[in-house]
Amino acid sequence: MRLSVTAIILAAATSAAMASTVTLDLPGDAEVERNAVDYGCGDQTVKAEYVNAGDNSIAVLTLGDRTVVAVTVLSASGAKYAGQNYVWWTKGDNADLYDLTKGEDAPAVMSCEVVK
Repeated sequence: MRLSVTAIILAAATSAAMASTVTLDLPGDAEVERNAVDYGCGDQTVKAEYVNAGDNSIAVLTLGDRTVVAVTVLSASGAKYAGQNYVWWTKGDNADLYDLTKGEDAPAVMSCEVVK
């Protein structure tokens, strides 16, 4: 099975966006499912694309001009993803973004709801 993720990476020196494709080869024949979701987070928006292939799941988050690719990690409830210095934790139509550089017990830096 081949899993492709397209992430938008903004060039640091220009405002033009370049698309990059990352391909992961996974054993087995699980079907790849993709789901794009927009979240309203106060006066900001987070775009999330969830890519699921069997037991493997990732979230590609667009946070302003940053792209974060996060993988699922163990959670007590909901779906929890970790990538770079962020944790993205979803449950139902709600999601919280945590910045690990702020400390392990720091509150979410953003609380979001699905835009319908």
